[in-house]
Amino acid sequence: MTGRGRSRGTPGLHHADEAQPRTGAGRGRPQQTPLAPVPTQPAPAPFVPPASRGSGESKGRGRPHVVVQQPPPQQSAEPPQAPASRGGNGGNGGGVGKVDRGSVRARNIITDIIQTKPQNIQSKKGTSGQPVALLTNHFRLLKQPNWQLYQYRVDFSPQIELRGLRNRLIYEQKPTLGGYLFDGTMLFLSVKLPNEVTEFMSKNREGEPIQTTVKYINPIDMTAAVSVQILNLILRRSMEALKLQLVGRNFFDAVAKVDIPQHQLQLWPGYLTSIRQHENDIMLCAEVTNKVMRTETLYDILQNCVQNERSNFQIAYETAVLGMTVLTAYNNKTYRIDGIDFKMSPKETFDTRDGGKISFVQYYKDKYHLSIRDANQPLLVSKSKERDRRGGEPELILLVPELCRATGLTDNMRGDHRLMSAVAVYTRLAPKARIDRLNAFNQRLQNTAESTLNLKEWNFTLDKNMVQVNGRQLANEKIVFGNNKTAVTNHEADWSREFRNISMYTSQHLKNWVVIVPQRKRREAEDFIGILQRAGSGMRYEVVKPQIIDIPDDRGQTYSNALDQAFRGDPQLVMCIVLNNNGDKYSLIKKKCCVERAIPSQVMVVKTITPKQGKELGSLMSVGTKVAIQINSKLGGAPWMVEMPIPGLMVVGFDVCHDAKDKSKSYGALVASMDMKKAQNYFSAVTPHKNGEELSNQLALNIVKALMCFKGQHNALPERIVIYRDGVGEGQTNYVFEHEVKNILSKLNEHYGSAAKELKFSFIVVSKRINTRFFKGGINPNPGTVVDDIVTLPERFDFFLNSQYVRNGTVSPTNYNVLYDTSGLSPDRLQILSYKMTHLYYNWSGTLAVPAVCQYAHKLAFLVGNFIHQSPSNILEKQLYFL
Repeated sequence: MTGRGRSRGTPGLHHADEAQPRTGAGRGRPQQTPLAPVPTQPAPAPFVPPASRGSGESKGRGRPHVVVQQPPPQQSAEPPQAPASRGGNGGNGGGVGKVDRGSVRARNIITDIIQTKPQNIQSKKGTSGQPVALLTNHFRLLKQPNWQLYQYRVDFSPQIELRGLRNRLIYEQKPTLGGYLFDGTMLFLSVKLPNEVTEFMSKNREGEPIQTTVKYINPIDMTAAVSVQILNLILRRSMEALKLQLVGRNFFDAVAKVDIPQHQLQLWPGYLTSIRQHENDIMLCAEVTNKVMRTETLYDILQNCVQNERSNFQIAYETAVLGMTVLTAYNNKTYRIDGIDFKMSPKETFDTRDGGKISFVQYYKDKYHLSIRDANQPLLVSKSKERDRRGGEPELILLVPELCRATGLTDNMRGDHRLMSAVAVYTRLAPKARIDRLNAFNQRLQNTAESTLNLKEWNFTLDKNMVQVNGRQLANEKIVFGNNKTAVTNHEADWSREFRNISMYTSQHLKNWVVIVPQRKRREAEDFIGILQRAGSGMRYEVVKPQIIDIPDDRGQTYSNALDQAFRGDPQLVMCIVLNNNGDKYSLIKKKCCVERAIPSQVMVVKTITPKQGKELGSLMSVGTKVAIQINSKLGGAPWMVEMPIPGLMVVGFDVCHDAKDKSKSYGALVASMDMKKAQNYFSAVTPHKNGEELSNQLALNIVKALMCFKGQHNALPERIVIYRDGVGEGQTNYVFEHEVKNILSKLNEHYGSAAKELKFSFIVVSKRINTRFFKGGINPNPGTVVDDIVTLPERFDFFLNSQYVRNGTVSPTNYNVLYDTSGLSPDRLQILSYKMTHLYYNWSGTLAVPAVCQYAHKLAFLVGNFIHQSPSNILEKQLYFL
C-alpha cells in the first residue's frame, strides 16, 4: 500500500502493490466529529484502580503545571467565539494579529503571503488544449468597484488599561464607523473616515471625560496576510449566525448528524470555509465536510482493557489511546492524548483561581452539571500547543476519560470494508450532490438576517451563484512502450489493457531471485510463480524459476534466518510471502533488505496470491502483471515512458514523513530523475531531521548528491532542474522560500560556478489538500483539466491541475505554486510538463494527483519513517526499491 491510497490514484493491495501493513502514521490526523453530552446511563462495573493509587492533592506530585482544562473566569462554557468578529457587530472588539484564544486565529489563517509571480510574467495563463466551462465551489462577494479596507490607530486620553472599556468606547461610535474590527489598538474599517484624525468624546462610568483619537494609517493591501485575517473574521461572524456548532476549527450542523449505530459511529456534516482576494474578486470558498466520532468514551476503552487484559491493562490502555485525538463533550474541544497518569483520579484536587481547592468531581458537577460516575478512573494527560501556552494555557492538561469521546477511525476500522462503505455513503458525495449542498449552504446564508446584515455592514453582498471559470482540457498523453510502440490514454487516463501483449519500455529481467514462504503455503507460492512467469512473458519480461526457501513457521526470527540464507546467493531480489499484514514482520524484512544487505525485496500477503472463487485466472493474472511491473521497476527498469521533448532535464520530488516511533524526528526524502529524455532511472536519498533548519540543509545537500549522480551518468550537469516540493502547509510557504529555495540556490551556484547564470531552475510547491473543487456540469472534469485564472491568486504564479480520474465522489484538483522560476518555460509548458509527470508512477498504470517524483518521495519517506527508522544503504540509491 502507498499510505495515501486511492486519493492519489495509487493502488491498494488488491491492485498487487506490495503488501505494506496499515499504520496510524499517515498524513494528517483522523477526522473528528462532535457528539452531544453523554446521556445518563446506568453506571457500568467500576474501574478498579491499582492499590498504590492515592486520593491526595495533585499539588506536590511534581506536576505544578498540570491543571484541569478550565475556562478563564467569566468565560462561557459554550464553544469559543471570535472576539474580533463580535466587535464588528457591536461586541467587545477582538484582534487582528492579537486575537484572543478561540477566535479565527486558531484556524488555518495565512500568516505570510509572499509574491511569487515573477515581474516579467505578464500572464500566467496557458493556451494549449480545448476550452471547457466549469463551475467551482466559490461565491463572489459583490462590492463597489473602489471598495477598500483601511487601518487606523486608536489612542485614549487618559490612557485606558481595561480592554472591555476600550471596546465599549469604540462600540459607541458604531453608527459612524459601520462594520469594524478592533484589537485594542488597531481599528479596521471598510469606510474611510472624512478626516485623517477623528476625535470622539465619551465618559467612563464615573462620568469622567475620555477622548478617543482615531488616526488614519494606510489602506490594506488585499494581497497581504492581514487582509486574509480580517476577511475571515468577518466570515466567522456570518457563520456564527447560522447557529452551527463550532468544534475545533470548523462549523458543523448538530441537527443534521447521521447515526451509524451498527458501527458505533456518528457523522456530523459541516463546512470548510475561507475568504480572500483572488485574481479580480474577493471570493468565499466553501467545501462540505464531515467529522467522524465514535460513540464510545475513553472510559469504555479502559473498561475493555481491564476485562481483556487484567494483569496488563495499563499497557493495553496506553497502546489503545496514546496519540489518539479526543473530543470533550462539555466544551467541544479536541485534545491529543500524550500520556496517562494511573496514580491520579478525579478525586484529586487542584488550585482554583481564587486560591481555594476543588476536586475534579466537584468541578465538573458545579461548572457543567456533569456527574462523574467512577471517581477511581485514571486521568489523561494532553500537552498543549506552544501557541496555546503563549496564550496562557498550561503546558499539561488533565482530562477525565469518562468525559472524552474517541474520535476518528482506528486501523482496524479502516480495514473493515463494510464500515468504510457505510461511511462513504454519506462522505463521498458525487459532484451533483456536492453542488446541491453548496447551493443550499449559500441559500442558508442568504436567508439568515444576521448573516446578511453583518456582510452589509462591511458593504458586501454574497452572490447567489457559484463562480464559473474557463478551464482547458490538455491533450491525452501518448504512452511509449518497448520497441517504440505507443498508445494514447483514454478519457480515464488509464492504459492497463495495453500491457497484455506489449513489452515494457526497458527491462531488467528477473534471473536470480529467492522466494521465502511458510512451508504450508508452498503450493500457493509455486502457483503464483507460474502466474508471474506467464504475465511476464506477455510483456517480454523474463522471469526465471526462483530458489524457494521453505520456513517451518511465520515468526520474525524465522524470516530473519531465511533472509541470511538467501543473501548468500547474492540475488537480484528476495520475495517474502507472509500470512498477514504484520507491521513488526514487515519492518524486520525491510530493515534486513534495505540496511543490512541492500537487496530489493517484495513482500506479498498470501491472500493476494491466492485464487479468488469465480475469478481464479483473471484476478491472478492482473496481480501477476502488476507485480512483474513493480519488480522490473525496483530493479531499475522502466515499464513505460511519455514523450519528453526537453533534453538535460532533472525532475526532483521531495516530501517529508514523521517517524512513527520518535515524534520529534522526521524524514525528508528526495527522488530525482536522471534526464527524462535519455535515461529512465532515478536517484533517491532520505535523511532524518528534527527541525526546519536541518531539513533545509539536508535538502540542499541531497540536491547536490543528485547532481553528482546525474553528472556521473552524462558527464555534464543538468541544463534544467524542476523541483516539485510536496508537504508544505499554507503557513510554511514563506519559510520554504526563504530557507529551502535560497539554500538550494546557494549550493547550485557553488557547483555550477559561472555557468549558474545559464541554469534553468524552477521550484514548485505542490498542494493536494486544498478545498477548491471544479465541476463540469454535474460530473467531474476529465484528467488533464487546467484552471489558471479567476480562482488563482494574484500574488502567485499558480494553477490548478486535475490529473486523475475518480469513479466515486468528487475529484480533488492539485494546486501548483511556482515559488521560483528562471526556466524560461511558458506557463503552458510548465502545465504540460506537470501533467506528463503524473503518468510516470510505476505502481499504477494511470495518472496520479501529483507528479510521480512526489509520490516516489512520499513512498520512500513513509517506508523509512514507519518501518526502517534509519537511512537505507546508499547502494540502493539508484533503484526504486521502496515501491
